[in-house]
Amino acid sequence: MRLPSWVRQHLAALRALLVLTVLTGVLYPLAVFAAGRLPGLNDKADGSMLEVDGRTVGSALIGQSFTGEDGKPLARYFQSRPSNAGDGYDPTATAASNLGPEDVVDTLPDPRLTAAGKEDENAKQSLLTQVCERSRSVGELEGVDGSRPFCTRGGVGAVLAVFGDRTTGGRVPHPTRVVSVNEQEGVVKAPFVPSYNGVAVELARYGADYGKGLIVPVRGGAPATPAVPPDAVTASGSGLDPHISPEYAAIQTARVARTRGITAGQVARLVEDNTTDRALGFMGQRAVNVLKLNIALDRRYPVRR
Repeated sequence: MRLPSWVRQHLAALRALLVLTVLTGVLYPLAVFAAGRLPGLNDKADGSMLEVDGRTVGSALIGQSFTGEDGKPLARYFQSRPSNAGDGYDPTATAASNLGPEDVVDTLPDPRLTAAGKEDENAKQSLLTQVCERSRSVGELEGVDGSRPFCTRGGVGAVLAVFGDRTTGGRVPHPTRVVSVNEQEGVVKAPFVPSYNGVAVELARYGADYGKGLIVPVRGGAPATPAVPPDAVTASGSGLDPHISPEYAAIQTARVARTRGITAGQVARLVEDNTTDRALGFMGQRAVNVLKLNIALDRRYPVRR
């Protein structure tokens, strides 16, 4: 007896479902699990967790902060790069800031809230100001020049809104008004430049709309190659990067050595031991795993209390 075509089709679909369920739902997961148990792979399969005295302190694949209860960097440890994942290095909120190079104008906070010690949820730092603020903070912590192009000495983006008639090329040859849009009146005493093309520069006022002005970032006199490297002031795309560049590690070496009472050479050797080369010899850059480095420091040169 020949079955109807629709029955044969359903039986064929059922057989395909059963076969694919066994292959992809049973055999493949078991094969992957078995591969993850092989010597040399089992640690990676379990998340590359690191332990100190039998206690798990983190993963070699996920960055973390090395700060005190007050949120300030612990001087005895190397610091990680910034993170925009949640409150920092949160695997459940991995994300970038989604801010681009043209994000240079801040949304200023309400001075009434700041005077009351409250945070203005509507205020927002531009990517440029975030970079400037981080660079200044790192410079102060490490004792190096934290200045950067297009940043004020106060650690905000050096950006002007220039008002006046524009040429067909978009320039304002004869400005009538100039405002330093990221420096708020009442917060700083004077703008980062006193004048622009013969016009006195004003401080920005909360709530004022400067959208009609031509936005002009000012490079300033900072060196073209800042002492503070890029990874010290920018977050990774995932917000979870556990590595820093050898250049960022280098400017932290003196501080860590001084805090632990050892020589910079001793610290530098540990940095080199925890530096990985480029993948396959040509992909990516050399990188320092911060957690592994700090664990090695505590083991070799514990802080004397």
